[in-house]
Amino acid sequence: MGKKPTEEESGEKVLVKNRRAPFDYHLEARFEAGMVLVGSEVKAMRAGTVDITDAWASIERDGLYLKNLTVQPLPHAAYAHEPRRPRKLLLHSREIDAIRKAVDHDKKTLIPLRIYLKNGLIKAEIALATGKKKGDKRDAIRTREASREAESAMRRGRKE
Repeated sequence: MGKKPTEEESGEKVLVKNRRAPFDYHLEARFEAGMVLVGSEVKAMRAGTVDITDAWASIERDGLYLKNLTVQPLPHAAYAHEPRRPRKLLLHSREIDAIRKAVDHDKKTLIPLRIYLKNGLIKAEIALATGKKKGDKRDAIRTREASREAESAMRRGRKE
């Protein structure tokens, strides 16, 4: 099995990651989108003042927008941007059409998974998802704990 490339090898640096997304949703198709930002937002994102936990994406008449993403302005910035303004996502029209079809017909939700820096540009990874029920979350916890126990038992077996 091949080794996963590091951030330096892939040219990506993750700025923020939505760690709750795999726990709360069944993730399906993923898309990489550019973001329309002002200069102070780029500086703030590079500084790490981003909160993605409550963010979601919606399709509107003129494109796809990331809403409820909080980017705190830097205190020394020349232009103070609005922290929770909708930010336009840049995708190909065929990708937007596929997303629109999945959201309208299949009742999917669009959630951001991570925001990262790729070759000097800030990108967002969004995914089509369906919400998990309480029982599904319990199953996920159960399987995660079982794999941890199996892994620790294997470690104990190697030490002896």
